[in-house]
Amino acid sequence: MFLNLLRRRNPAFLEAIAELHREGALPTNTFAIDLDAVSRNAGAFVAETARLGLQPFAMTKQIGRNPDVSRVLVEAGLTHAVGVDLQCAIAAATGGLRIGHLGHLVQIPRHEAAIAASLEPLYWTVFNEAKAREAGVAALSRGRVQDVLLRVVHEGDRFYTGHEGGFPLEGIVAAADLIDAIPGVRFAGITTFPATLFDPERGTAEATPNRSTLTAAVQLLRAAGRTGIQVNAPGTTSVSVLEALADAGATQVEPGHGLTGTTPAHAVSDLVEEPAIAYVSEVSHLHNDRAYVFGGGLYVDPVLAGVGTSAIVVATGRNASSATVPVADLDTLPVEMPAPDAIDYYATIPLNGRTDVAVGDTVIFGFRPQVFVTRANTAAVSGVGTGTHKVQGIWASDGSAPLHVPHS
Repeated sequence: MFLNLLRRRNPAFLEAIAELHREGALPTNTFAIDLDAVSRNAGAFVAETARLGLQPFAMTKQIGRNPDVSRVLVEAGLTHAVGVDLQCAIAAATGGLRIGHLGHLVQIPRHEAAIAASLEPLYWTVFNEAKAREAGVAALSRGRVQDVLLRVVHEGDRFYTGHEGGFPLEGIVAAADLIDAIPGVRFAGITTFPATLFDPERGTAEATPNRSTLTAAVQLLRAAGRTGIQVNAPGTTSVSVLEALADAGATQVEPGHGLTGTTPAHAVSDLVEEPAIAYVSEVSHLHNDRAYVFGGGLYVDPVLAGVGTSAIVVATGRNASSATVPVADLDTLPVEMPAPDAIDYYATIPLNGRTDVAVGDTVIFGFRPQVFVTRANTAAVSGVGTGTHKVQGIWASDGSAPLHVPHS
């Protein structure tokens, strides 16, 4: 999917990570992240959201909440994160981001509301009265009143299976009044997901029916005398969709894959964000005319269903001395990925009789990741294209302490 994009728009990154893996500074089963490209991407978001009056919250689950990336996001002005669940919010906060939004997509468990409140989020989404009361008790215990967003739903809205839930559109005014009557919380606005989705037939990011539901909810709330309504509108967020979201009344956006140039729209169009992430592995062994490649992070986000996976094999093992072709110019080879119901110990590359692949060779993938659901590492690489590239640190998929000490 995104491998050809990396080859064309960020070839220096491919060269850097191949060299770092060959030297042992970048371990196998690691998502390498171009730190400087992410910084530029974040800067583009910050500038455009400021122009449009939008408040951005970074979604970092897909890059494993890498703390080195969090640092450059803050430096670029993207200071707050959204937590897809409580664990995500904790990891983002530990990595140096303040919490802008939690409780959406995943609600906060009853006995963990106090932990969530300790993060002092700007906004906390609830799907029902019980969750609002739990948030209120937890906020009062810290001497706060928590701003709450309501997930609003209407017939025809689109949700991924298992993501459903929220307050019906026709009752949104009564729901806002209910929230304001609960000690410790106050109604602040509404949210949904996804407000934008990629249309593979058109090759563009398009508004979902959910976005119209947000607009209708705002109209009902304003008619009831409500003002200053926050409208949180996440989903397929790139700089290219921000103006349309602002025009539709959004006040909050949540860039995630946009920060690494891996939204579905990036796969078909050159957007302002640069591709900035690749998965690094190596050949473990050869068997029956196949190269077996170490896994651990081979979960490919299925948002572009039906698209095959490919990889570049860089001669760093037995054939390293003959490796003179730029990495971006090497052939991409089709990969047989593990079955969805199998543990991804290995992927395989059919060799079809070729003899130029050896044990230890570097293997580079470019696909849309969700690092937090894998057992992969992440590593931010700085200085790409300057001749001074280096690994800033190696982190687990939950953003916790380094698992490896990078080579100097």
